[in-house]
Amino acid sequence: MSSHLVWGIIRNNNAFLLKKRNISKPFSTEPNNLTNLNSYRYNGLIHKKSVGIVDSPDKKGFTVVYKKSSKQNKPKQASVKRTMKSGPRRSLYKLKRLLNCNRYRTDLTKAALRRASAVLRSQKPLPAKKPKAKKE
Repeated sequence: MSSHLVWGIIRNNNAFLLKKRNISKPFSTEPNNLTNLNSYRYNGLIHKKSVGIVDSPDKKGFTVVYKKSSKQNKPKQASVKRTMKSGPRRSLYKLKRLLNCNRYRTDLTKAALRRASAVLRSQKPLPAKKPKAKKE
C-alpha cells in the first residue's frame, strides 16, 4: 500500500499515540521514530525505509535499526540491526556515512545524529559531587 494512504488511516488513532492535555501535537511511541513526534516524515511504520536509534543491550554505544525496502512483505527479515560502539566520534561518523553515502533516508540524517548523540550522552557517568564542608 502507499505510505500516504496508510498515514491517512493511522494518523489520528493508533496504539502508539500519546495524546495529552494542553499539547497541540501528539507524541508517538512507535519503533523507528527518531523524534517521537506523530508526523508523516518521522513515522517508522508506514515507510518502506525507516531508521531508528536505540540503546545497545550492553549500554556501550548505540544500535541502528533500519528497514530493507526489498523485504517489505517479510517484517522479520526487513529490519537490520547494527551496533556501533567504537567511541562516540567514530560511531557518529559511521552513522552519517551509512545514511548519506548509501542515500538511505538522507532527510533523517540530522535527526538520527541528534538521537545517537543523546543516547551516547546518557551513557556517560555523572560527575561526582563534592561533599559540602560542615560548619562548626
